[in-house]
Amino acid sequence: MRRTFSSLAIYNYRLFFISQLVSVTGTWMQSVAQMWLVLHLTGSGVALGVTAALQFLPILLFGTFGGLLADRLDKRLTLIATQTAASVPALVLGAATVSGHVQLWLVYAMAVLIGCVNALDNPTRQSFVSEMVGRARVGNAVSLNSGTFTMARVIGPAVAGLLIGAVGTGWCFLANGFSYYPVVGALLLMRPDELHRSPPVAKEPGQIKAGLRYAWRRPQLRLPLLLMLVVGTLAFNFSVLLPLLVQFVYHSGASTYGVLLSLMGVGSVVGALLVASRAGPTYTWLTAAAMAFGALLLVVAFMPTLGLEFVGMVPLGVAMVAFQATSNSLLQMSSSQAYRGRVMALYVTVFLGTTPVGGPIIGWVAQTFGARTGLAVGGVATLLAGAVAYLVVRRRNLEIAAPDEELSG
Repeated sequence: MRRTFSSLAIYNYRLFFISQLVSVTGTWMQSVAQMWLVLHLTGSGVALGVTAALQFLPILLFGTFGGLLADRLDKRLTLIATQTAASVPALVLGAATVSGHVQLWLVYAMAVLIGCVNALDNPTRQSFVSEMVGRARVGNAVSLNSGTFTMARVIGPAVAGLLIGAVGTGWCFLANGFSYYPVVGALLLMRPDELHRSPPVAKEPGQIKAGLRYAWRRPQLRLPLLLMLVVGTLAFNFSVLLPLLVQFVYHSGASTYGVLLSLMGVGSVVGALLVASRAGPTYTWLTAAAMAFGALLLVVAFMPTLGLEFVGMVPLGVAMVAFQATSNSLLQMSSSQAYRGRVMALYVTVFLGTTPVGGPIIGWVAQTFGARTGLAVGGVATLLAGAVAYLVVRRRNLEIAAPDEELSG
């Protein structure tokens, strides 16, 4: 138990952890409300895919540049700016929805603005974890971060489902807009002298290419990034698929959608604590989590009743967060501080930035062949990718490398 929560002994990380729980709860409320609003306005699976794509397109286009800025700038001050900026689209969308003036183009526009902020915020926030706790506790802190994210996944969708049913989607957007300010307050209250900072990377030509080359030439980084590329593109499309599954397969409403996400969140909390309690991440554990996630996606895709679907979401959440947290930890522990922002930008790009490609494709598959087929496509792809990655790990006997060792090959 002491190992599981060891990072919370650090003052700066404790502030960050608590404030993130509030903020990410708001984010999940907005995620549920946004997709339900689009479905209400259009009834289209393709429109859901386009919404997801627009929100993550800036990450695909500018994520690597955001990672370079994360390596150059003071991460704490950068996060104060990005968290403040992220509140604006949420508040605008909330005001428009509550006042009855919301239109699809505005939802699309605010999705793009949120994505632009996240292109810098995500790699900065990911790499800031190691700055708060140091390399020895990165794996534990990343797992607890995943726990925060997934606790919010339990709370946020459930609250959103109740709010949508009672007063509509607009109040979810407003709640999210105000939820960013506790994070800003926590960042202002931190003790900068206790951060594990590295000297900022000086401005030089070719630094984005250098980051790509650095990640590609290290198999310890290349394998989790390629694995996440497949999973992020084809499997992490729940915001597109679950509303369609709820409405057209189970003929239910927003509260059921919220319950599905909350149950996945319950499993994700269990998965995060499981990973946090381990001595450290391994590449074998990564591939096992990927294969388990793929297999459970197939199970969930073909559950015959809503009651069984509820049950299946819990182990799915366990496997999903075990895969995410392990990928994140391995990347941070095997990359040097000078490149960590760019490496984590690549992680965010293949995790979230692939949605502009995968979201519309899976949305079309689900609209044409059904939501179950959309889930099954992600499950098969993840299972196969995890199996191939396992064979690579066994053949190369892959282990965590010292982050500053000389590159070879």
